[in-house]
Amino acid sequence: MSTSSHSAGSPVICWFRQDLRLADNPALLAATQSGAPVICLYVLDDKTPGKWARGGASRWWLHHSLAALSASLEELGARLVLRRGDAFEIVTGLASELGAQRVFWNRCYEPFARERDTSIKTRLKQAGCEAETFNGALLIEPWNLKTKDGGPYRVYSPYFRALAPHCDDIAPLPAPSSVTDGSQGVHSDALSSWSLLPSSPDWATGFGPVWTPGEDGARARLETFCEDAARDYADTRNLPGTDGTSRLSPHLHFGEISPRQIWHHAVSHVPAGKGRETFLKEIGWREFSYNLLFHFDDLPESNYQAKFNGFPWNFDETVFKNWTRGQTGYPIVDAGMRQLWQTGWMHNRVRMIVASFLTKHLLIDWRRGEEWFWDTLVDADLANNAASWQWVAGSGADAAPYFRIFNPVTQGEKFDEAGHYVREWVPELTNLPEKYIHAPWTAPADVLARAGITLGRDYPKPIVDHARARERALAAFSSLKDAA
Repeated sequence: MSTSSHSAGSPVICWFRQDLRLADNPALLAATQSGAPVICLYVLDDKTPGKWARGGASRWWLHHSLAALSASLEELGARLVLRRGDAFEIVTGLASELGAQRVFWNRCYEPFARERDTSIKTRLKQAGCEAETFNGALLIEPWNLKTKDGGPYRVYSPYFRALAPHCDDIAPLPAPSSVTDGSQGVHSDALSSWSLLPSSPDWATGFGPVWTPGEDGARARLETFCEDAARDYADTRNLPGTDGTSRLSPHLHFGEISPRQIWHHAVSHVPAGKGRETFLKEIGWREFSYNLLFHFDDLPESNYQAKFNGFPWNFDETVFKNWTRGQTGYPIVDAGMRQLWQTGWMHNRVRMIVASFLTKHLLIDWRRGEEWFWDTLVDADLANNAASWQWVAGSGADAAPYFRIFNPVTQGEKFDEAGHYVREWVPELTNLPEKYIHAPWTAPADVLARAGITLGRDYPKPIVDHARARERALAAFSSLKDAA
């Protein structure tokens, strides 16, 4: 329905989703430029995603991100309307109730979101209300980048080579200077009533000192990274004891900053070189993950490579709990799992190590690890989570070769040589000499005694022997090859 067919006072709705920012927000900018009063809406929909409703750590972040967005909108003269329930019913019902001209939103790419959004568009159109959607989350839409034969990319390197030329000239959109608020008389839930923050116990006490959710926090983190660490990113990104990564992933997931803003700022402020190139490739990996999720929408729940449907996983509840609690007896693994629990985040190199350990040393299905990360990561992202777990497990697109089984001891020695990361997150090993910090069970009795450690009491013995676990994993992978 055209704007002219409505009364001058008919509002439009800007439906915020994973785009909790003002700058480079095409849906918000279009809504404000429509000339109509704007209702800024956020819906907490736990029904549509089903098992992929936000996990606990993600809900903590959402609370603070919504509070930040609400404050930013208030500075522009607008109010953020909060509603909880079925997004289909809320969005279409509110549009009907208010006689809205149009509903604006930025696209999401999760399978359940695409299905829901198509239904909402259809209902709005039937009611004479237009839906206008935009790309606010990716550098390029998944359907716009195809191989020479017209299919989707399945291998990362050629995907990135095709992606990069589209990105350097992308200019982020400005934030609106004001918003004509149309929410007078529209009910909004109180954010506190959603109980997104944990209590009894508050397991998120370690999150606050580490994170600043919101658009301002995202911008500050990007600027600090580009000034301090980006130049050496290629060398430092694999060192968990060094502050060498951007830590932008949760800000990206919630859309407090866009990949366009990140790419543009990095190209403008980081000198050309290996560091900048490596960082941009990480942004490209995120795009590749969304490309996979869009074209293979069962990626979070099904093996990308069908031959893995017969893989002999061996789930053991006790062993799995040891992994989740950082009690495997392998210090680099335990440090990562404890960092995750205490801060809602884990260094990317260590994510690969702990994922390899779960799927290959313990032969536990990657989906169990994916679900644990979904609940405990503040940056839990369906595309990244699924693509990365399948990559490590060997079942995914462009996956690591089956014989690539990380040795957690040598990984620790290579990337945490002095043991700073392990000592930070596994403090019971603080006094252990560097020589033994990644393999405490190899330390002589007198060294353990001087460090105040009794294995099996103060710190666990390894729950599996690396050499035997590797042999078992290789045999399991070989059975797939034989079956194929």
